[in-house]
Amino acid sequence: MAQRYDNIDEIEASLDGTGLRIGIAMTRFNQDICDGLLAAATATLTKVGVSDQDIVIVTVPGALELPLALQKMATSGKYDALIALGAVIRGDTYHFEIVANEMASGITQVQLDTGVPIGNAVLTTEDEHQAAARMTEKGRDVAHCAVEMARLLKTL
Repeated sequence: MAQRYDNIDEIEASLDGTGLRIGIAMTRFNQDICDGLLAAATATLTKVGVSDQDIVIVTVPGALELPLALQKMATSGKYDALIALGAVIRGDTYHFEIVANEMASGITQVQLDTGVPIGNAVLTTEDEHQAAARMTEKGRDVAHCAVEMARLLKTL
């Protein structure tokens, strides 16, 4: 991208994953959707240069457990960026809102508290069809997000 302004530095986005260490925390609830997210994310990470040996995957029972696992990973000092994968699909009760909101808030708090970027691809959908339709694209998007944010923070 061309510089937009004269005499103003602009840091350009980088999707070079070479040498980056990426941790992935994934829920086991709605496993088929999570596996689709994971396949797309890992394929994209390797495509942009992240080595298989530099990717670590952990699983947790559900979305509410993601923030704690991500916090432990973030504070370990082992990762340049993290990725959260999961699917929260609306049911017949208010539980959907609680899980979706608390999970997202927890992930954001871990990111802000630790300074480790976390790409969030926990799908929150009305039904399994919506989740299946989004899993591949969101898996790719979150991998790009994690790499871009890791590079940006290294530059800053």
